[in-house]
Amino acid sequence: MNDITRIDTDPRRSRAVVYNGMVFVGGMTADDRSQDITGQTKQTLAKIEQFLEKAGTDKSRLLTAQIWIKDLARDFDAMNEVWNAWTAPNSAPTRATAQAEMGAPDVLVEIIVTAAVG
Repeated sequence: MNDITRIDTDPRRSRAVVYNGMVFVGGMTADDRSQDITGQTKQTLAKIEQFLEKAGTDKSRLLTAQIWIKDLARDFDAMNEVWNAWTAPNSAPTRATAQAEMGAPDVLVEIIVTAAVG
């Protein structure tokens, strides 16, 4: 297991795991959940950037993303506006977006990404 690097690990989960030239960033949500979808998406993506940096990579090396939104009909366009401004030019990953019942009632968006390292 020496070839696996776990970042910010507690008894329940690791926030990111680096293995075989890839970093898997676990589900990220906003810290200030009083924000609307725009604010929560910006915060979530900022957290993802921090974990990518800790793993030695950046958003230009994203491979795939999974996005869960509490209310897809209401918030999809606003989330996409933030997402489109955030992604690196010509580096959009594969992506799936779905509506989901969130783990807490004030969470509007949760995002998981995988990126290449190195």
